[in-house]
Amino acid sequence: MLFPKKFINKDKLINELTGKTIVITGASSGIGEQLAYYLGELTCHLILVARREEKLLHIKKTINTAKVSVYKADLRNQDDRRGFLSFIYNLDTDIDFFVNNAGISIKRSIYDSLDRFHDFQRTMSINYFAPVEILLSIIPNLERSNGQIINVSTINTLLVPFPYFSAYEASKQAFDTWFQSVSPELNARGIFTTSIYLPLVRTPMIEPTKTYQTKPAMSPNHVAQIISQSMYKKKRSFKPWWIFGGEVLSLFLRRVWEKFGYRFLK
Repeated sequence: MLFPKKFINKDKLINELTGKTIVITGASSGIGEQLAYYLGELTCHLILVARREEKLLHIKKTINTAKVSVYKADLRNQDDRRGFLSFIYNLDTDIDFFVNNAGISIKRSIYDSLDRFHDFQRTMSINYFAPVEILLSIIPNLERSNGQIINVSTINTLLVPFPYFSAYEASKQAFDTWFQSVSPELNARGIFTTSIYLPLVRTPMIEPTKTYQTKPAMSPNHVAQIISQSMYKKKRSFKPWWIFGGEVLSLFLRRVWEKFGYRFLK
């Protein structure tokens, strides 16, 4: 009930993606990996980037239909980001889709973070600075192809901020706000923009948090289907059907939470 199955119109997906080039960040595991496998059955060109080169090469070897180009990069590092951009332009191909999937999450009390400023630096580097720098470079390319930017976001950006996730939520909110701000300008130039707001997804990113192991979570393959469907439907956003209630509560009970929420943390 929480995560109803998505119907994928394969004919529409094939018509939309045949001969197209899709960039997927964070492609070596979780959502990015499953999306690569899902789209790899089509005659398109996948450009996959992630830190683990051996995993990227395994994915490339496994995919038989799509053309696959891989690039090892830690997108938290500016030199790696610029190396990746040079790699893209050396391929001399138009970019039709950019899937911003790479990210990092940290759950930690602010009192355990007083000597860990680097936690905030690395979350901002991958969740905000990386997609902004890449997009600033490839937006002209996407405009030529009337392309689409798909941002894999989180429902946390739609709800009242929650304790212990200050580094993660601030960085995801930063890019979500940036993306919503530039979307009207991009849309006016023929670039489609889509935000995918996800709940908990069972990926390696959540493994360090033991309490997540028993909670309901989407499968990466399910999310891959949601992203694939957005590629031909071109809707501006995807949200779980049940998140509306959370948005309403966050709006009307925000001040109550800010005033009394600390009592639940004691």
